[in-house]
Amino acid sequence: MKFFQKIKEKIEKKKKKKLEKKLKRQTKHYMLDQYLKKAGISIQSHLLSRGLFKFILFINIILSIYVLFLLASKGGYPLAYIIFIILLIWVFAFFLFLGVVWLGFYIFIDWRIFQRKLSIEEVLPDFLYLTATNIRSGMTIDKALWVAVRPRFGVLAREIETVSKEVMSGKELTDSLQAFADKYESDILKRSINLLIEGIKSGGEIGELLNRIATNIQESRIMRKEMAANVMTYVIFITFAAIVAAPALLALASQLIMIIGNLTSRLDVPATGSMMFSLTEVAVTPGNFKIFSYISLSMTAFFSAIIVATIQKGNVKEGLKYIPIFIAVAISLFIAFSYIMDKVLSGIFV
Repeated sequence: MKFFQKIKEKIEKKKKKKLEKKLKRQTKHYMLDQYLKKAGISIQSHLLSRGLFKFILFINIILSIYVLFLLASKGGYPLAYIIFIILLIWVFAFFLFLGVVWLGFYIFIDWRIFQRKLSIEEVLPDFLYLTATNIRSGMTIDKALWVAVRPRFGVLAREIETVSKEVMSGKELTDSLQAFADKYESDILKRSINLLIEGIKSGGEIGELLNRIATNIQESRIMRKEMAANVMTYVIFITFAAIVAAPALLALASQLIMIIGNLTSRLDVPATGSMMFSLTEVAVTPGNFKIFSYISLSMTAFFSAIIVATIQKGNVKEGLKYIPIFIAVAISLFIAFSYIMDKVLSGIFV
């Protein structure tokens, strides 16, 4: 009897573990589904996961074929070495690609959600004004919200259409509005919807309330623009230092290294003598310094774009669109300054 009881306990434990794994998997898929809905992507999470896995698998197969072809063309490699390289690709490189792809995907989704939030906040005052006008004309709140929808409202229009459909299917208006507000990490949207919900529950004048909310949002936006204008001097200084001054100084340093290298190579210093110093080859080569310059300029431009966005907009995410521009301009100016200084200084120190 004890033997059978132990077997039953083991079977139950295995069932519990399988159930827990299934619940975890379902929870992960549910969270990813919600994340995709916030980004406005209509695809199921399990199909997305499967597609990304197949894509990484395809890349790994192509990489393995390329490595095998490369090793076979050179020849002379033992079989154990080839097997080790292939295993390294399928163990290390596969999981590295998997992590990089998922990280890039989540960054893209997060950026897309942020852009949708900004688009909602941009048109929210106009939508509230229209809704207030509809309510004053005698419409109910849910109908006023539906009639105020315009194609130019974009993401907000689609979200309000979803709210109206839920209300028509029997869901409470306040619950649908609250779910809409919780969908985005926007303080302006949440505060506006919470005030609207409180007004609906208290039975107040909703039209006047919506007008005041919209006016308050516009006044806050004007105040933020004025604050951004006041710190424009800092923005100009940081931008100039990152994408103009730094490339010019690094280009000058690169040319000086080349000039010093040419001069020391021409000097004929005797091996022995009473000199207190000796001239040797330059430790830093022009090629290595250029690599250092590219890395340094990229990092400086990256952090400068983030600082500029934080000063102007108050949010780091809004600086993501400036990063490639800053890096491209900084590196382009470095190449241009290097070319100009090479033409100017080479004629002097020939």
